[in-house]
Amino acid sequence: MTRNEGNIDRILRVALGPILLSLVFVGPQTMWGLIGIVPLATGLVGMCPIYSILGISTCPMKN
Repeated sequence: MTRNEGNIDRILRVALGPILLSLVFVGPQTMWGLIGIVPLATGLVGMCPIYSILGISTCPMKN
């Protein structure tokens, strides 16, 4: 698993994930908030499968 997310990308994903997850418990209380698991998990791991498929990398490190 090669890291393909930069630090800013990871920080934004980890911040956005819990915000989306909170929609399950507060606000409209919709199950669509569970989609927040995806950015949270990819931000914590540092690897996005869609970036890999598209050949995108925001990570400054060379592979």
